[in-house]
Amino acid sequence: MKDQNRAPVYEALENMRNTKLVPFDVPGHKRGKGNPALTQFLGEKCMSVDVNSTKYLDSLGHPTGIIKEGEEIAAEAFGASHAFFMVGGTTSSIQGMILSSVRKGEKLILPRNVHQSIINALVLSGAIPVYVNPQSSQRLGIALGMSLDDVRDTIKANPDAKAVFVNNPTYYGICSNLRGIVELAHSHGMRVLVDEAHGAHFSFGKGLPLSAMQAGADMSSVSMHKSGGSLTQSSFLLMGEHVNADYVRQIVNLTQTTSASYLLLASLDISRRTLALSGQEIFEKVKGFSQYAREEINAIGDYYAYSDEIINGDSVFDFDATKLSVNTYGLGLAGIEVHDLLHDEYDIQIEFGDLGNFLAYISIGDKTKNLERLIGALAEIRRLYRRGPSAAIRYEYLAPQVALPPQEAFYSPRRSVPLDQSAGEICSEFLMTYPPGIPILAPGERITQDILDYIRSSREAGCVITGPADLEADRINILTGEA
Repeated sequence: MKDQNRAPVYEALENMRNTKLVPFDVPGHKRGKGNPALTQFLGEKCMSVDVNSTKYLDSLGHPTGIIKEGEEIAAEAFGASHAFFMVGGTTSSIQGMILSSVRKGEKLILPRNVHQSIINALVLSGAIPVYVNPQSSQRLGIALGMSLDDVRDTIKANPDAKAVFVNNPTYYGICSNLRGIVELAHSHGMRVLVDEAHGAHFSFGKGLPLSAMQAGADMSSVSMHKSGGSLTQSSFLLMGEHVNADYVRQIVNLTQTTSASYLLLASLDISRRTLALSGQEIFEKVKGFSQYAREEINAIGDYYAYSDEIINGDSVFDFDATKLSVNTYGLGLAGIEVHDLLHDEYDIQIEFGDLGNFLAYISIGDKTKNLERLIGALAEIRRLYRRGPSAAIRYEYLAPQVALPPQEAFYSPRRSVPLDQSAGEICSEFLMTYPPGIPILAPGERITQDILDYIRSSREAGCVITGPADLEADRINILTGEA
């Protein structure tokens, strides 16, 4: 058993800070003395531990000391066989999972409502996506999880696939039948890879959905900087007992920096310790905050803050009760419009808004008075801006028409055309609303008029379109010669 009271990276940095060590190495700010303006902004304590890898502080790419010890303690905390500290965000963790599991020309089964980073990894690896179109809720205007029957049918049609990729949970808090998918995939010799960007807390709270490691998945990517409380860009890559961690480390080192930030590493170490020691208490409080906010928001009228009542045992197998996901169709306002009003008129920043929903991220850092402020602002927005349900723009899931693998399309000759004149062409880049960063179009997919209409509606509602080389997103790159 590992001592979860330990935080080896943090402890080593504290010891170093208390020595009289004279630095003749990078970074050039030399513990903050060389950049007074930055030191004044971030603080001397922060700058004094922004240091380089050394013999005494270990190396992230080849850990043998304090980082190795910290990773072993983290693995036990999450119920994994191995854990890697990651400083390139969960994006780098996802790249590590996919690049180590699926080679060029091999198939990966996955839902289409995945984050951009997953399809980016397919561009890098050359793997072939086999999409399971998620079921969707017309009531909520969101894609749901993967139906176990749909996964079974897809595996039957693609028995040569190497792995199945699952979101656990989705941005909105919806979970698929992860244990069922793991058992099904393993019975066909396939790995299960899990995007657990929004599920760091599953391993530590009571009454929460199963974590990937608890469900027997082979690998998962965990955003500790979200619900886990670490610094932005810090993440864990977790592995099960049948994964060759040494090989995965080699793959990770292809893309991860050789100059890891010890601020990020220490934040992972400290945050893991906090969750391991106090996670149950923390997430009971978070669930209480979210439940209180749901009840108060639903009492306002026209909003629908949903929770585990939407569980159907299949495409919504479970729900993360810490999430405060709110549907706005009853108002006749898009979620992004409520998002913007909260920011511009009430100085409240929520996580994101789409055409029919918004997400307010609740954590242990919140206070009841701040929840009251959010609830009061939502009540006033309803009173001042309500249009009625008939005015709402409705979400519709658009199944992709995949013409080419992402890597082939991304690296093929391309030309730029006006977006509104691109119907029928094959896209060679990404186009999405961000957040949540789920592509509307990915490289190799056919551009349809329905997609163009959806993009126009999203823009009219106030969504920001990102991804294309054209930062205004008025033009899009397509494959040369395609029509």
